[in-house]
Amino acid sequence: MTTTYGCAVFDTEIGTCGIVWSERGIAGVQLPEATAAATRSRVLRRFPGAAVAAPPPEIERAMEAIRALLRGEPADFSDVELDLEDVPEFARSVYDITRTIAPGNTLSYGEIAKRVGIPRDAREVGKALGDNPFPIIVPCHRVVAADGRMHGFSGTGGVKTKLRMLQIEGYEPVPGPSLFDSV
Repeated sequence: MTTTYGCAVFDTEIGTCGIVWSERGIAGVQLPEATAAATRSRVLRRFPGAAVAAPPPEIERAMEAIRALLRGEPADFSDVELDLEDVPEFARSVYDITRTIAPGNTLSYGEIAKRVGIPRDAREVGKALGDNPFPIIVPCHRVVAADGRMHGFSGTGGVKTKLRMLQIEGYEPVPGPSLFDSV
């Protein structure tokens, strides 16, 4: 059976995001690229054949929740259906735990690994989150290194985008030197 995808781009406080959906739910979220056209292009590369379309009501609600969260307002994604058809079982477990992290809070890769049942393999958690097709809805930006510092983020803008999203949510970074301090 061939999956049909719809897609749209929408403006947020951090730039133009993209969203892709199927009959099973949201299949992907794209963080902003440099321009709206670049975001749309990235979405269409990730989901060849996706049709630019008006989002159905449940997708529009998810888009509004993303906008709200990125304005620093409360947003609940717990009832957002995800299309997990192509997501490996381990990654699904990681995403389930990551979705429970409240805005402005964090868990470490190691804490998630422990909850998934592989306490010594935070790198596998990092890999699953690096492949996360649903950023913001699966808030991989809320996962940090064991020491609480920002390390790695596969979204456009890297760690700066991760930190900006956390700060919008009210996160207070760990005191001390960061990646942005001069040495």
